[in-house]
This record gives sequence, structure tokens and C-alpha cells, in this order.
Amino acid sequence: MNAPDMTTLNADTIVDFIGDIFARRGAESYLGERVTMSQHMLQAAQLAEQAGAAEPVIVSALLHDIGHYTNEFPEDALAQGTDNLHEEAGARVLAPFFPKAVTDPILHHVAAKRYLCATDPAYFRQLSDASVHTLNLQGGPMDADEVAAFAKEPNVDAIVQVRIWDDQGKDPAITTPDFDHYAPMIARVVAAHQKDIA
Repeated sequence: MNAPDMTTLNADTIVDFIGDIFARRGAESYLGERVTMSQHMLQAAQLAEQAGAAEPVIVSALLHDIGHYTNEFPEDALAQGTDNLHEEAGARVLAPFFPKAVTDPILHHVAAKRYLCATDPAYFRQLSDASVHTLNLQGGPMDADEVAAFAKEPNVDAIVQVRIWDDQGKDPAITTPDFDHYAPMIARVVAAHQKDIA
């Protein structure tokens, strides 16, 4: 899939742009998991909401995998043994419209998996087979220097927590609100950020 034309996106259209992705492509399979992409992202958002997270963190949980739809890599890149760098693609597309409280957990959610695998043996044991496969493509557990550097990220707590919700959001039996439930929240976060940067 080609990258979106960023010249057509602005703060007034970004929510509809994201909603269109959920509507058109959310039913696609999620990299060997038992849930679709939209089920997965909505479950992560629901977990964040149930935990009482701040709205930017809930939005980050919802959008953490949006980069699977906004980059130029083939849709089967992971199956072909290639890391599609979806975390970078997603953060790059969203950065003009959202604060770092949203984009940092998206940008670093793959690194957070590598960090947790290096620092918490119990975390690795609960990863799905598909997640272990992608971990190997993404560089495996961090080494000591990488762990020390990652721990200094300004939003490290939110980054790690979004990663945990990411891993938990893979239950096909869970019912979640749909995208429209979160659209007003996304719009509020975008509006607040636009005011901050004006």
C-alpha cells in the first residue's frame, strides 16, 4: 500500500482519515493473531480506558498499529521476513496532529517489547507465537546499553504501558466499543495539540 498523500491531511480531516482506515481495512487479519487489526487496536484502547488512562494515552493505544496501513511496505512484509517499521510510519503520519504523549508510545512500542523482553523474563513467556516471530525480526531483546538508553525516554511509563495493552489486546471473545466511540476523544486531543502549537 502506498503512503498517504500528506498534503490532503490537516487537523480537520485527520479523524475522518483514521476512521476511514478502520472502516476499510480494520477487518484485515492481524499478523497471525486470532483477532483482526481493528479488534486488536480497539481492545488496546478499551484496556487503556478501563485503566483510567489520560485521553492522549488512550488515543495512543488505539492508534499504536496504524502504521501497518500508512507505509509503503507490502502488506505481507512480515510474513516474508522483513520488519515493516510500522511504528515509525505510524508516528510519522500522526506527528503533525498529535502530541508526543500520543506519538511516543506509537514510535517506541516495538522497542518497548524488546525492552520488556530484556528486563522481565515473565513478559517474554506470555508473548504469542506471532509476537515472538516479529520480535526476532525486530532485533530480539535489547542489550544492556539499549535498555539504559530506552529507560531515559521522557514518556517511558506510557510507552511501556501501551505495549502491555498491545499484548493483551488479542482476545477474539472480547467486545469493544467501535471507532465512533473514540472519534470525539481523538478530535479533542488533536484540537488541544493544535492550540498548544499555534
